[in-house]
Amino acid sequence: MPTQTEEFLRSHPRGVGVADVDLLKTTVERLTACSQSCTACADACLGEPDAAGLVACVRLNLDCADICSAAERVLTRRTAPDPELHRGLLETAILYTGACARECERHAGEHEHCRLCADRCRLAEDACRQFLTHVQEQLH
Repeated sequence: MPTQTEEFLRSHPRGVGVADVDLLKTTVERLTACSQSCTACADACLGEPDAAGLVACVRLNLDCADICSAAERVLTRRTAPDPELHRGLLETAILYTGACARECERHAGEHEHCRLCADRCRLAEDACRQFLTHVQEQLH
């Protein structure tokens, strides 16, 4: 059964290539999951007794959540997409998801929410890398 994301992508009047739908769907869904995970992790970090030691983690979580949310929204818009702009957006998302994953991995042994967040960040980072490769092929 198709996901809601896939249904919307396939129903767009401008269409999206069949191979593109799967790749785009995965990227959008992983960015959404990453944004949600980062927001939840930041909140959980603030609730920890050692919250003062998690300031960098909270900051990166919130920044990553915002970047992933913006990327998800922009990539979902299929009317007149600009591959050059998508490339910059994906590169930024890769930087933030990677940085956030590394920071959360530092705390993963002590905080389960950081481990979960790092996993979601890595999945989003991987999806963005794959979609970036696709975008770069369109530019050549």
